[in-house]
Amino acid sequence: MTGGYGAGRFSRGIAWATVLYLVLPITIVLPVSLTDQRFLSLPQEALSLRHYANIFASPAWLAAIGQSFGLAVVSTLLAVAAGTLCAIGCWRLSRRASDLVRVLMLLPLIIPSIVYAVGLYRWFGKLDLLDRFLGVALAHAVTGIPYVVITVSAALAAFDPRLEQAARGMGASLGQTLRWVILPRIAPGIASGAIFAFIHSWDELVMVLFITSRQVFTLPRKMWDGINENLDPTMAAVAMLLVVFTLGLLWLDGALRRKRAA
Repeated sequence: MTGGYGAGRFSRGIAWATVLYLVLPITIVLPVSLTDQRFLSLPQEALSLRHYANIFASPAWLAAIGQSFGLAVVSTLLAVAAGTLCAIGCWRLSRRASDLVRVLMLLPLIIPSIVYAVGLYRWFGKLDLLDRFLGVALAHAVTGIPYVVITVSAALAAFDPRLEQAARGMGASLGQTLRWVILPRIAPGIASGAIFAFIHSWDELVMVLFITSRQVFTLPRKMWDGINENLDPTMAAVAMLLVVFTLGLLWLDGALRRKRAA
């Protein structure tokens, strides 16, 4: 008993040390975003919100935020539609082929982003999708599908198939069964997948660097160029807002999971 208790304390200590290691670098962003200096540094004399004000006063930053948000919304809708239909199709078939399809849908998570980006660059060049809103939305949608497939498949695993059988036995068509029986029951899983797909698109940088130049300028691309060109503390303010926004989405996902468990 004593040995087990000691092992448990040691495991919790390792877990908390890992959390601190991951979180501490992020906490540095907050004081830097409040600096009173014109370059990236800690505050010298007082805290200042002027760099947050710069975000909403700059057309370039606002345009990048708007473009990132639009891309995230469109790619999320595409990923949710494709990923949900794929997960439901594999669930209904329940064959070896469906397991292969699931593995193929997870490939964007397995393949390194830079390898996928190089392939997209060559392919999109032939299709005239380089530096196009549609091209970036499709790229983000494909890489967002695995998140939807995983969460929807988990929701379907807890779905009672007798509900579908009862609906079909009462004369409901396949479309009606899908719309009124299956989708409402797995809605929390779909919402979770949509949240993760949105976060992925919102934060994605590698593919954007390869397949865009001037027409599509997302927020991560704007921050990347800012780091290379100057050290404006406005980037720290943007990073802090991104952290808060992402944490808010993760909190929403947790609330949906608790609701589904209840």
